[in-house]
Amino acid sequence: MEVKVMRDVLGENDKIAESIHDKLAAHGIFVMNLLGSPGSGKTTLLERTLEKLAKEMKIAVIEGDLFTSKDADRIAKHGAEVIQVNTSGGCHLEAPMIEKALSDIDWQSMDMLVIENVGNLVCPAEFALGEQAKVTVLSITEGNDKPMKYPLIFKESSLAILNKVDLLPYTDFSVEEAVEDITTIHPGASVLSVSARTGEGLDAWLDWLRAQVKKAKEAAR
Repeated sequence: MEVKVMRDVLGENDKIAESIHDKLAAHGIFVMNLLGSPGSGKTTLLERTLEKLAKEMKIAVIEGDLFTSKDADRIAKHGAEVIQVNTSGGCHLEAPMIEKALSDIDWQSMDMLVIENVGNLVCPAEFALGEQAKVTVLSITEGNDKPMKYPLIFKESSLAILNKVDLLPYTDFSVEEAVEDITTIHPGASVLSVSARTGEGLDAWLDWLRAQVKKAKEAAR
C-alpha cells in the first residue's frame, strides 16, 4: 500500500529536482550525487579526486551531513567551492535543499557539481536531487552482501565504486560476487575497484568523470 503523504513528498521533490537538472544541464554542468554508508570513504575519495582534477576543471561541492561541517572543512582545502547542508537528523538530502544551496554557489562557472549525500544506503536512493548520475561507494569492509541487502541504491546508480581494496587481504570480501550482484541488480552499471588511500584504480575513476563532464558539455551545445 502506497502512503499518499510519501507520494506527495516524492512528487514535489521530483519537480524541483527536474528543474535543477534542466537548469544545470543547459549550462553543460555535470551533476553527480555521491552516495554510500558512513565510513565508506566518500569524502576521502572526493579529496583525492579534487587533488587530481581541480587544476583541470572548476568543481563545486555540496556537502550533506546530519550535523557539523567537518567534511566541508576537509573539502575546502582542495580548491573547490563548497557549501555545507546540515539536515539536523534527516537521513538524506532533498531537492529543495540543493535548490537553496545553489543560490550560494557560482554554479554557472562550474564544470562539475558533486553532491555528497548523507551517509546511508536506504532513503537517499529515493530522492532525486537534479543529478545526471548517482554513484555509490561501497567499502570492502562492509561486506559483499550489501548490494543484495540494499538493492535500490545500486539499481539507481550508474557507477558503483568498491573502495578500500588495499584491505582485501584482511577481509573475506569477494569482488567477483559483488560485481555479479551489482550488475544483476543494474545490468548497465559500471563497477570500479579503488583505494582512495593508496591511489589504486583512481585513474579509471578520473577518466570516467572526465568523460561525464565532456558528455554534459557536448549535450548543452
